[in-house]
Amino acid sequence: MSIPPAFSDISKTSNDLLNKDFYHTAAAKIDVKSKAPNGVSFNVKGTSTHEGPTSASVEAKYADPPTGTVFNLLRFITTTHFHTSPSLNHIIILSPGNAALLIFYQRAGLSLTQTWTTANVLSTKLELDNNFAKGLKAEALTDFVPSSQKFGAKLNLYFKQPDFNARAFFDVLKGPVANVDAVLGRDGFLVGGEAGYDVQKAAITKYSLAVGYTAAEYSAAITATSSLSVFAASYYHKVNSQAEAGAKATWDSKGGNNVGMEVAGKYRLDPTSFAKAKINDRGIAAFAYNVKLRPGVTVGLGLSLDTQNLNEAAHKVGTSFEFEG
Repeated sequence: MSIPPAFSDISKTSNDLLNKDFYHTAAAKIDVKSKAPNGVSFNVKGTSTHEGPTSASVEAKYADPPTGTVFNLLRFITTTHFHTSPSLNHIIILSPGNAALLIFYQRAGLSLTQTWTTANVLSTKLELDNNFAKGLKAEALTDFVPSSQKFGAKLNLYFKQPDFNARAFFDVLKGPVANVDAVLGRDGFLVGGEAGYDVQKAAITKYSLAVGYTAAEYSAAITATSSLSVFAASYYHKVNSQAEAGAKATWDSKGGNNVGMEVAGKYRLDPTSFAKAKINDRGIAAFAYNVKLRPGVTVGLGLSLDTQNLNEAAHKVGTSFEFEG
């Protein structure tokens, strides 16, 4: 038995093929990652858009993993095992002539992430994973804007078990508003649902449904989002170790009878580089090339063309630079 994906990831393989690693969406991007000897990791991101100001953020993350201590003690004749709590384990092992009492005390591990952006937003995220219960992860997030003194607080819960994946997102200060979703999986088949609820208005704000199937070399999904008004069908196929293909069709029942269509493909040129291409029903074609120059240095190049207006200045070029040390 395996853990199914989250509701938003039921179509992840096709969505990643259609949207990820296409660099034309921004004129230039840079992503620098580093890690200090004490375990603190840093991430600096910068984006120069085709229109609008340049944005950037600085992020620092500290992860304190759980720790344990083992004690060995005396000798008896029977065997007993008991478990007192998720954080304090006692194991008494007794046999003729040899015995030991083992005590494991675990300090709850946590991760702390702090981010400061060029929009002058200070964000803090505190994560606790597998502390309150097995498979349960809790996140507390806060946002603070010093210039306007605005403050935001959110609580997120993730619960994963074999054949089950559920999430709950609470915006504590706005509403409060709760968004929950859950996915059931069995033998590759997936069924999921999502709902939003505004406590102050005592009303359901949205609901969605999705079904899918995932195998080793292909996957397919059908989703109905935005209160069952936007329908999408997608598929992904890993043709071989080098080639991948996928497509997605979308219909907005409130926007008319037109169905949007996207088709994409990916080809791995060698172990360090790959190329991607896609085109949609409006004639917008995009191409991307990604190459790992050396360990920790990756460069991406992107191009977008309006094939129905080749003589107009509607084309876009983008670059991406990633450094990791």
